[in-house]
Amino acid sequence: MLPLLYIIRHGQTDWNVEERFQGQADTDINAKGRAEADRNGRRLAGLIDDPAAFDFVASPLRRTCETMERVRTEMGLPPHGYSTDPRLKEVHFGDWQGLTYEELEAREPGCTRARAQRKWHFLPPGAEAESYELLAWRVRGWLDALERPTICVTHGGVMRAVFHWVGGLSAEEAAELNVPQDLILRVDNGALEWL
Repeated sequence: MLPLLYIIRHGQTDWNVEERFQGQADTDINAKGRAEADRNGRRLAGLIDDPAAFDFVASPLRRTCETMERVRTEMGLPPHGYSTDPRLKEVHFGDWQGLTYEELEAREPGCTRARAQRKWHFLPPGAEAESYELLAWRVRGWLDALERPTICVTHGGVMRAVFHWVGGLSAEEAAELNVPQDLILRVDNGALEWL
């Protein structure tokens, strides 16, 4: 059984707005993303009486670390009192990182069709590229290692994997799941709830 888990997606980035494949590119949150992180921190402060009972962990990318630091500050905690775990990085989009659908289609018409048809299993071109399926196994290792209540800041792909493993969504449903940046996901006794 998983311990109590609160998961937050990093705040909005300019690449989110531009609908660029972000993946493991190390981007920063924007003004709206900072406001989302602050608001989620205030929400958590109202939900958690004893933050010392929780581990705090984030993906090591800049957008997740800044989000975590803002969350902790709003909770009245030192901003840097958390660890990072590379298993929480976003799915790697390989050669597609930094590009939009339109840019990809302009370069190679029809290249995004295979992803649309089998999004969970699709492997983009590029040496480091991952499918959501590969990401999900990475996330499964992290979930299986959890021992204490945890507050986590991560990415949309990682949260889709949590919905697949814990929430029972099929691969196809998880791949299409909308993951908001202004809400907190609570995972408690196998139940997933947006707060």
